[in-house]
Parts: sequence; C-alpha cells; structure tokens
Amino acid sequence: MFSDLQERLSKTVKNLKGLGKIREENIAQAIDEVKENLLASDVQYRVVQSFVDSVKEKALGLDVSTNVDPGQQFVKILFDQLREMLGENAAEIPPVHGRPLKVLMMGLQGSGKTTSSAKLAYMFKHELGRHPLLVAADTARPGAREQLQKLAEKDALKFYTHEGDDSRLICKNALSKVEGRELLGDVLIFDTAGRLAIDELLMKELQQLKDAVKPDLSLYVLDSMAGQSAANVALEFFNKVGFDGLVLTKTDSDTRGGAALSVYWTTKKPIYFVGTGEKLSDFEKLYPERLASRILDMGDVVSLVEQAQKVFDEKQASKMASKMKKNAFTVEDFAEQMNMIKKLGSMDKILGMLPGGAKIQKAIPAGVPEKEMVKIDAIIKSMTPRERRNIQIIDGSRRRRIANGSGTTVTDVNRFLKQFVEAKKMASQLGNMGLGALMKGSFMQQR
Repeated sequence: MFSDLQERLSKTVKNLKGLGKIREENIAQAIDEVKENLLASDVQYRVVQSFVDSVKEKALGLDVSTNVDPGQQFVKILFDQLREMLGENAAEIPPVHGRPLKVLMMGLQGSGKTTSSAKLAYMFKHELGRHPLLVAADTARPGAREQLQKLAEKDALKFYTHEGDDSRLICKNALSKVEGRELLGDVLIFDTAGRLAIDELLMKELQQLKDAVKPDLSLYVLDSMAGQSAANVALEFFNKVGFDGLVLTKTDSDTRGGAALSVYWTTKKPIYFVGTGEKLSDFEKLYPERLASRILDMGDVVSLVEQAQKVFDEKQASKMASKMKKNAFTVEDFAEQMNMIKKLGSMDKILGMLPGGAKIQKAIPAGVPEKEMVKIDAIIKSMTPRERRNIQIIDGSRRRRIANGSGTTVTDVNRFLKQFVEAKKMASQLGNMGLGALMKGSFMQQR
C-alpha cells in the first residue's frame, strides 16, 4: 500500500531542493503535484483540498535554516499533516477493571471482519497476555461461525457459539457463561453479521446487539481496497450505529491507500489496528506518525525493531554474535537466522519499514528476494550436517551432488559458498551485526 504515493511524493520533494526559501511561486507546482497524487490514491476530494490548503498555509514564507533545505522542510510539513490526517496519536484500548473487556466487531460482508476478530484475539493472547474468547454471532452469512471456529483452532483460541439465528441470545449467553465462570475469558470479541451494503435491517440488528452487549470498544472493519466510497460508507455506518474506531484490512495489497487517509478526517474516529497479511499474527496497532513516515518513504524502523524482538531469541542472538566475532559462524547457523528472518514477513514488508525502502523495492524485480531465499534454503538442505559445519570439505563432486539435490546449478552453489565466505569475513570484522551483515552484499545482491 502507498507505493505509488511514495514514489510520486519523493519526486515532488526532490524538485524543491536547492531553494533558499519556500515561496508561493516555487511551491505552487509541488502543491498541485501533492493534490494530484492524493487524488490518484483514492483520497476523498474534500480531504485532499483540506490537506493541501493546510500544507500551503504552513509552507508559505517559511525560512529554511542553513542545515535544512526546502525539500526537507516541505517533507516535515507533509509529515505533520499526514499524521494529523491519520489521527496524530495512537488509539488506546479502554482500561476495564473487575470484569471482561467487551469488543464488538462490525462491518460489511467481505471486509475481513471475521478474520480480523481472530487476529485481534491472537494479539490479545500473545502480545498482551490476556485470555480472549471469540463469540461467533454472525448468523446471517452461511459458514461464518464455522470460519471463525477454524481460525480459533489454528491458535487454540477459545471460541463460543450455539445453534439458532438469534445473535443477541448468543452474545447474552456468552456473557452469562463468562460471568458464571463456565467459560474462561477476560476479553470477549463479538463477531457480528454484515451485509453486502448498508440496510435498515442490518443497522437495527447491530443497534440491538450494542444495547445487549454494552461494548467497551466498538470497531468498524474497513476494507482498504474499497476506494473513495469507503469513507462515506464508514460515515453512514457511524451516524446510524456508532463506533469508537476502525480496523483497516488488506493493507498488504496493491491498494492505493485512500481509505486510510480519508476515514479519520471523515468520521473523526481513529484507526486502531491494521491487517498486514494472511496470518493471524499479521495484525498491528496503528501509529499515525509511523504510517506517515512510511508514506513519505522515511521508513518505520521502530516497528521493525518491535517485530524483530518478538521473533529473535536474545540468548540465541548473543550466541550467534559470539560465533561471528570468533569467525566460527557456519552455514548451519546462517540457516537458523534465515528462518528467523522469514518470521518477520516478506522482504517487501521488511523493506517497506526501512528508510528509502520504496526505491529499493522498485529496483528489485517482484519476488526476487523470496526466490533467492528459497534457492539458498534448498542448497543448505541438500548439504550434509558435516558440510554445513565446514564448507571447506565441499569439493567438486559434493557441489554437483548439492546442486542436483537442490534443483539448482553448480554455479548457484559456487555463488552461495563464495558469498557466504565473504559475508562471514565481513561479519567477523563488524562484530555482532547478525544476519543483516551477512545479507549486506551477499546472496541478496542483484546479479
């Protein structure tokens, strides 16, 4: 998401470099380009006009210090306005004491509501140490309850529903069983019915559910691929039923991102979470300043570090660092760290969190990093344990055997072994740089 907007805005900013002062005549083109780029990204026209008016007002007449060129100053203004458009501060889950937290999930069919309910439960369990209970109250869509149950079983999440079409009764029974200690749960997540479009029947049913459940947090699930209409639909939903915030789904797609940039301005309700992939773990809290930074291709290193902390074992990392310093790092160790890197997500996702990552992504053909990692993984798996621990014993016949076993060529095997040796030397010289040092200039480089 936002890859086109990132590229266009970076070109706009580049054209401002070298100016001594930001004046109306030299930012007019930049303002027009920003407006055009936002509209092309499916941001609502009223939102775009408000955005560019604010940027123009703040930019005109700004003196640029000797240490900050106009391009950087303009980026700062864009960053501040983007952050404001997204809500400025991260939304917090309301504190509840002495009873379970109740979360009501709402949205149209196809928005990803049921999957988001399971992802939210996964986050509560693994990141917040809570005991979520998923309540399947969508009695309208065939298979909705079965879908939620299967998602729950993937991670041993607690699940409740019962036969019948009365969604209010399902919710009330779930609450009663938790209060009576028949079911364990300090967070109840209610997955409700949706429709293909807003209608009076849906609005009435959701209002009745809200009255019955009295949720602490009502979340509207919005498909980020919905385009310019998304903000209007969300506003209508808010006016008729009301909600506290939003969940933005499918942000890993090629969507232009207009929904994310329009919905807060339209509803004045924050985006709490974003779905970033298909796995239950692909679910993040939204930090406006971090997303604004990604949009401007300034990276989001904080989020990357947070994700790495979830994946990497500190003791294991220390052990690996010690091996690197002693030049004792083996292919076996490399494979172990490569598997940990995979847990962070796709290389596109990782690059998107690095400053300038959009430019790198554009320079690399789609899917190349993943293909290279698959090839390296196959080569390593075709080696014997002894070969992985000591590549010096890999002669010509062994290289042919490894190539045949991995479905690669001897040239591929030779290239990997050569790059591993070079990267190993680099890691030894740089100290405890980890897999990042090995990747730098190694098998990830383009040929």
